[in-house]
Amino acid sequence: MIRIALMAGLMSAGLTTTATAVAPAPAPAAARISVVNDKGTATADNRYRTKLTINGAGFQSVQGGFGGVYVMFGWVDDARGGSWKPSKGGVTGSDYRYIPDSEDASNQGYLRFVAFPGGSTTAEAHAVLSKSGGFQVKLTVPGPTFQSVDRNGKVGTVDCTKVTCGVITIGAHGVKNPANETFTPVRFTSVYDAAPAASSNEDAPAATADQAPVTQGSVATPTDAKPVKTGAPRVITDRLTAKVGNTLAFTGTGFTPGEQVLGILDDGVAGIGPMVAGPSGEVAGILPLPGDLAPGTHELRLTGAASGSAANERFAVRAADNAADMKAVADDTDEALSGARIFLVAAAAVLALAVLGLFLRRRRGVRA
Repeated sequence: MIRIALMAGLMSAGLTTTATAVAPAPAPAAARISVVNDKGTATADNRYRTKLTINGAGFQSVQGGFGGVYVMFGWVDDARGGSWKPSKGGVTGSDYRYIPDSEDASNQGYLRFVAFPGGSTTAEAHAVLSKSGGFQVKLTVPGPTFQSVDRNGKVGTVDCTKVTCGVITIGAHGVKNPANETFTPVRFTSVYDAAPAASSNEDAPAATADQAPVTQGSVATPTDAKPVKTGAPRVITDRLTAKVGNTLAFTGTGFTPGEQVLGILDDGVAGIGPMVAGPSGEVAGILPLPGDLAPGTHELRLTGAASGSAANERFAVRAADNAADMKAVADDTDEALSGARIFLVAAAAVLALAVLGLFLRRRRGVRA
């Protein structure tokens, strides 16, 4: 009996050891984020601007890699199926939309850039991924409605009370990375009884209390402070850069601080935006002029998406350098041809007179 018990124990221990040896290693955790506001809940306010703290974990971290992760707030189509993801062919404006913002470190807080550790783009980032794939940033949500722009420059409004919105993460700087593509829904509720007091936040700079309310769509962040007087909207183009196939530099003033501004050339020949107006209502940009644009007078219009204010300027566009050279060569050739034609006509006339004179002299000699 003792032998049987010992053999049974050894067999049991052997089975346990074997099972432990062949058990697969745990799979790495998938990329995920957590969302929390300053009240401790994972919701955004349905009237006022909300600053969310985003904690990421399990993201793919590439030491010295180019780019990283964009953290944005917006809407995605087919959230469960995932066809919205850029790695699966998703296109901004149709498969997903987000609140646009500039990509520099001092933007309005609607978009966050988390860089790979040791990469060349860390200087412009709001945070850097840890080796284990973690990060923390603060993301600003202006309210339940916002405006976005598709690849064709068409402006669309997203109402998060009618569709599900949330935090989107995708690969940054055009690098498609399926491991870092996530969507986390965020509900809109009544978080604040009144507009939250403005506070300094180096991670998510936004309009301070002494600036005009930041607006997105029909939702504004009201404050008791007086709005900044920016004057009438105005646009100024750099005439020296106004050349076919070149890039046109321009500046705009007089817009509402924090609002999105769109630029349109003529009736949609080219466009730029959205640009986010600075603390004084200013914007600046560089608009590529099409290579097939006809030289002559053209018009650039800037329009504030929230305020509806607009400014325009008409300016002259010069022909491209190679076109000017070709025209000069053509002109010179035409002039040369004209001179040659005159010479040939004159020579032919002289020759005709000489032949006629010779003919008359011979005729007189015959008569004599």
